[in-house]
Amino acid sequence: MHNYILIVAAVFILSCNNPDKDGSQSQQPDKGKYEKGSFGYDLMLLKKFHKDLVVLGNDSSGSAVIIAPAYQGRVMTSTASGSSGLSFGWVNQDLIASGKPAAHMNAYGGEDRLWLGPEGGQFSIFFKKGSEFVYDNWFVPKEFDTEPFNLISSDRTQAKFERLIHLENYSGTQFDLRLNRDIHLLDKNEIDSALGISLPAGLKVVAFESDNAITNQGKKAWDKKTGMLSLWILGMLNATEKTTVVVPYKLGDSSKLGKIVTTDYFGKIPSDRLKVENGLIFFKADANYRSKIGISPARALPVLGSYDPENNVLTIVQFDLPSGAKDYVNSLWKLQDHPFSGDAVNSYNDGPIDGKQMGKFYEVESSSPAAALAPGATLTHRQCTFHLQGEKKDLDELAKKIFGIGVDAVHL
Repeated sequence: MHNYILIVAAVFILSCNNPDKDGSQSQQPDKGKYEKGSFGYDLMLLKKFHKDLVVLGNDSSGSAVIIAPAYQGRVMTSTASGSSGLSFGWVNQDLIASGKPAAHMNAYGGEDRLWLGPEGGQFSIFFKKGSEFVYDNWFVPKEFDTEPFNLISSDRTQAKFERLIHLENYSGTQFDLRLNRDIHLLDKNEIDSALGISLPAGLKVVAFESDNAITNQGKKAWDKKTGMLSLWILGMLNATEKTTVVVPYKLGDSSKLGKIVTTDYFGKIPSDRLKVENGLIFFKADANYRSKIGISPARALPVLGSYDPENNVLTIVQFDLPSGAKDYVNSLWKLQDHPFSGDAVNSYNDGPIDGKQMGKFYEVESSSPAAALAPGATLTHRQCTFHLQGEKKDLDELAKKIFGIGVDAVHL
């Protein structure tokens, strides 16, 4: 069941393509040419409002990725089968088209975006010093909400971004830091190596990695007394009525490893939306019920995923999970007794609140350990996303390799 523990990290060959300069993947779509939900449709919308998009693409395989420098170098969406193919990332088309920034958070979408933690607590960077931990006082820092990252370089193999940032946490600690973010598109050989399996020829696949780094540019070390930051990667993916997230966890005595999963972020999750058994957590991702789960570093394993039976899409997310690392920032909205007992892995399902909803999406998330950095020191965190689309029998083999069960078992 836990064969994924033996996954070998790939040496990635990268491919990048500027949409304003290159061929078939980057041609400006004609109005109305692509159906809503397709990669071409999202590309058309994004190019209308952003002239500096970077598109990583492979003309022969049909795999492509859209990156938006204006949105902190986030991966907005991807496809495994060209412009007419399914768009995997959730893109908030209404917000982008409105041109009107929101006050608290701008949920532009994107299946790989970089935030920093913690969100709540005495070391929060989302609440000002002395404020009450309520929504009216919660604001995503503009540096990773509305302000762009600088595109340092791009070619046919990669796109690199950088941003210098100054932040202050709830306790008054000042942080001067540099963020670096590199996005890479994987080819078939690299995908085979990373997943530990030779993919069947009939599968359509796109895979990309974000390599993220935070450097202490200040004169003081970051520690538990003053608070520390963490790298936090969140992926917003399109939900369907039957999509299910699957999260492997370490089996073992709760007296040693603690509880398996945190489920009460937004109240109790109904039993028909969450199941925990035999080393796997199943979480309904239909965007019909707002809920969130978290897994501690003591229980986490460096992989999670989802299955969408309506479109025959298996998604796998691999991420860095340093052995022995225990200190992860705690994002609960309160003053905390244990501010470094946070999650390594999270998944969120959107849903209506008071008749309103952000969108039809779910999230898969991973975090780095707390960054205990001396001046000039750097911490990195990588997350790699794979989308595979094709015949169920082919997806079944891969699901059994990674999760120990076939795709039909990934359901609620």
